Amino acid sequence: MDYLGKNIPKLGFGLMRLPMLGEKVDIEQTKTMVDHFLAAGFNYFDTAYGYLGGKSEAAAKVALVDRYPRDKFYLATKLPAFAANNAEEARQMFYTSLERTGAGYFDFYLLHNLGDNRTEKYEEYGIWDFVKEQKEKGLIRHIGFSMHDKADALDKVLTQHPEAEFVQLQINYADWESDSVQSRKCYEVARKHGKSVIIMEPVKGGSLANLPDSVADVFHQADADASMSSWALRFAASLDGLVTVLSGMSNLEQMNDNLKTMKDMKPLTDADRAVIDRARQAMEAIPHVPCTGCQYCVKGCPMQINIPGVFSCMNTALIYNNINGAKGSYGWATHEGGKASACIACGQCEGVCPQHISVIEELKKAVEMLEK
Repeated sequence: MDYLGKNIPKLGFGLMRLPMLGEKVDIEQTKTMVDHFLAAGFNYFDTAYGYLGGKSEAAAKVALVDRYPRDKFYLATKLPAFAANNAEEARQMFYTSLERTGAGYFDFYLLHNLGDNRTEKYEEYGIWDFVKEQKEKGLIRHIGFSMHDKADALDKVLTQHPEAEFVQLQINYADWESDSVQSRKCYEVARKHGKSVIIMEPVKGGSLANLPDSVADVFHQADADASMSSWALRFAASLDGLVTVLSGMSNLEQMNDNLKTMKDMKPLTDADRAVIDRARQAMEAIPHVPCTGCQYCVKGCPMQINIPGVFSCMNTALIYNNINGAKGSYGWATHEGGKASACIACGQCEGVCPQHISVIEELKKAVEMLEK
């Protein structure tokens, strides 16, 4: 069965975590990585207006666009209208991306990070109509969006905007049955609407590449030679209806490991899936905050603290021992709402929590863990 992206190789080069030399992109290493990637038969590159403060798009021009024929690769970028002050500023982001990349057109163009109140900005600024106009002009080949939200919110957007040809979702085995991320449910909604899926965060920001011993041992017992990342990539790439699976590779070692896995990718067997299920169980056994992301605590919080978001960041540190990733996610999770340190201990949250979490005490732990 044909679908958008069927013939695109199932590993995409995410340009969000490029190798750096201080504040600058290590452009020579990036060129080498681009060369290796294309030589291995892969050709999808993903950047965004805001990645590395615009340096990612600029690096794409120097390392890729200026060095290879335009028909030899697919280039995707994204427009973050929620970060604009008005419609004109939001639309200008598209033209800035064209200028930075020198690409001439974008194969896949995404409205960036829909979800929560960010979705409204794309309606308010008329961005859906704007990108359709750019497609009619030949400056965009395919329109879609990325989203971090629940399945119901995704279903609403896809119902309102059938012109979206694809959707980019956070999907990995750790989040597959997550109540907060809802990887499986979101994937199923996208496929119900007949949309192709681009997978982001298949290795969960690197967390699934460096697992706690209790989890890593499960995989080592099943296959002593397979890397942790390979299990995560194969889980994602074994799904149907994919355009590609993005991996944000920061050095040649990471790229070579991913290329080894994906050049002749073997879909998961039933035995492999059983291994991943055991690994998930081992993760759940690690002490963490048992938040399901129901949002009951948020609705009445006088300080508007994103409590489920804070707990998700804590769990990144607790389960995966990824404190840097947790702090990075914490900055994003709290940029529109109060930080954990804003808690006034009113107790409203604890009165409505179905999991009976000692929210106030956990927020104090979050301050120590993520704000210092």
